Amino acid sequence: MQDTAVVAATAWVGPYAKVHGNAYVSGNAKVYDEAQVYGNAKVYGLARVYENARVYGEARLYGLANVFGEAQVYGNAEVHGDVQVFCEAQVYGNAEVYCNAIVCGNAYVQDRVNGYGNALLFGKARIYGDAKVFNNANVYDDAEVCDDARVYGNSQVYGNANVGDYAEVYGHAKVYGEARIYGDAEVYGDAQVYGNARIYDHAEVRDEARVHDSADVYGNAAVYGDVELYGDIEVYGDIGLQGGFRGSET
Repeated sequence: MQDTAVVAATAWVGPYAKVHGNAYVSGNAKVYDEAQVYGNAKVYGLARVYENARVYGEARLYGLANVFGEAQVYGNAEVHGDVQVFCEAQVYGNAEVYCNAIVCGNAYVQDRVNGYGNALLFGKARIYGDAKVFNNANVYDDAEVCDDARVYGNSQVYGNANVGDYAEVYGHAKVYGEARIYGDAEVYGDAQVYGNARIYDHAEVRDEARVHDSADVYGNAAVYGDVELYGDIEVYGDIGLQGGFRGSET
């Protein structure tokens, strides 16, 4: 322990760990291995910081949260509940991660993001802006969820996909490849959007629909049922498509 840091009598700091600056460790929290807690960070409850992890800045770590590996939690971030943050993951800015969420790999969770429920964020995923990822949703690989987007339910966003603006992906939907979902668009049910497809404006893709290749769905268009869109097709306006295969402009 160094500087003006405080470690409560009920907490434990291992012989190689460092708690310094104005950091505060209390409750039954543990900091050990070569982990560090510093700045104005607070670690309390039953939280654990270990291996080479860092918690610093104004960060708060509590509940049953574990931060380990090379992970970092900093800025004004708050991590609590039964959360696991590990590998080289980073949680920072004003992000809040809670419930049973897992952040790992090289994932970044930043800004005013909320990650909660049983959400799993890993690989090189980036979650930022005011985005929310929750329930049992998975975001991984190099995927991005940003702005005010929502990814939830049992949905998956992966590959190099991007979900932004006010878009929502939920249910059992999958968005992957280089696909982009933005505007106020929604992808849900068992729908899949992949390749270089784009869904935007107020468009909806739902049920078991598949949209891929360079297909675009926009305006107020709705694609549903078991329809499959591919090639360079564009579906727009107030049209609704249900069933069949379409690979030319509509």
